[in-house]
Amino acid sequence: MSAPLARLMRSSIVHVGFAFLAMGGWAAFANRAHPMPAPLYAGLLQGAISATITLVLKRAIEYLASRFAGLTALLAPPVIAGLVSASLLTILHTLGGTPEIAKTIAVPLTVATSYAALYNYSLWRIRKA
Repeated sequence: MSAPLARLMRSSIVHVGFAFLAMGGWAAFANRAHPMPAPLYAGLLQGAISATITLVLKRAIEYLASRFAGLTALLAPPVIAGLVSASLLTILHTLGGTPEIAKTIAVPLTVATSYAALYNYSLWRIRKA
C-alpha cells in the first residue's frame, strides 16, 4: 500500500465521512417507504450521530477498559457502550421524528456494538498477557 493511501486509511476524517455516508444512507433506505423529507431527515440525523459515535467510541472503550479488571473488563465496556448508543439513537431519532426507528438504528447499533466488543477484546487480551 502506498504511503498516501495508508495515511488516508488512518485518517479520522475519512472514517467519520464514511460513517456519515454509510449509516446515513442506511437510515434513508430504512425509511424509504415514507414520503420525503422523512427519509432525508432520518439519513442526515443518523449520519451525524454515526460520525460522532465514530469519533468518540474508540476513546470511550479505552477509558472504560482501563476502569475495570478481570472478566468485568471484558464484558462491561461493550455493554455500556451498546446501551449508551442504543439510548442515544432511540432518543435522538424519536426527537427527530424518524418514522422507522427500529429499522433505522438496527445496522448502526450492530456495527458500533460489534466494533466496541472486538476492540475491547483486543485491549483485554493485551492487558491479560
